[in-house]
Amino acid sequence: AQGMPIFPTHPMNRPLRVAFLGTPEFAAACLEALIASNHEVVGVVTATDKPAGRGHQLQMSEVKKVAIAHQLPLLQPPNLKEDEFLESYRSWEADVAVVVAFRMLPESIWSAPPFGTINLHASLLPQFRGAAPIQRSIMAGHIKTGVTTFSLQHKIDTGDILMQASVAINHDDDAGRLHDRLRDEGKKLIVETLDRLITGDLMSVPQMDGGHEPMLQAPKLFKLDGKIDWKCPIEVIHNHVRGLHPFPKAWTPSPWGDIK
Repeated sequence: AQGMPIFPTHPMNRPLRVAFLGTPEFAAACLEALIASNHEVVGVVTATDKPAGRGHQLQMSEVKKVAIAHQLPLLQPPNLKEDEFLESYRSWEADVAVVVAFRMLPESIWSAPPFGTINLHASLLPQFRGAAPIQRSIMAGHIKTGVTTFSLQHKIDTGDILMQASVAINHDDDAGRLHDRLRDEGKKLIVETLDRLITGDLMSVPQMDGGHEPMLQAPKLFKLDGKIDWKCPIEVIHNHVRGLHPFPKAWTPSPWGDIK
């Protein structure tokens, strides 16, 4: 594909220098796995600290906590396009960047390392592209999902697939339980993907849309997405409720206000 990085076809005789970009706990687990791997994490980018809780105390992201614990160089740019950030980011001289649950990156960032940027997504792409793949896969009644590593390009979640691992969705799984299993598979897959890059046998395969399956998207969830439609079959309601648990929760209107 146009603009895709060319991965080495012979083993590299040194560890990869990795820049890591991510924010929540899912990403923090992946960062821990990379730190424990044979690769060298040369810097971390995460969200700015946000006020949280009753006292509106500034809270650091889960990824920032890991970066501080391991004394890694850390950047928290409010704007990813500012020159100062780009300069600092490039000064790490990363071979490759890994992004997990972060935000849209400008091309100046994702194309900066020689091997580009590898994204981990919590679905079997091309299914469930978007911000809420874990909840949406359960809500759709699927019995299987997984994790995918792919090369980042312009259009969100469309880059060439590098590796995938499947995860079963059990009948009583909720989004919390599935999140934890996907996180545990995902952190292994990220390390395996970089291991294969370094041994010279990482192959990229363009995403093919559709085939015989309808293409399902995973857009961000808004409040209205949580409303229960009681006219639906019981199985659909069951999938809806467990797919939205523990967050952001299904709800129904009542004479006493909305019930979650």
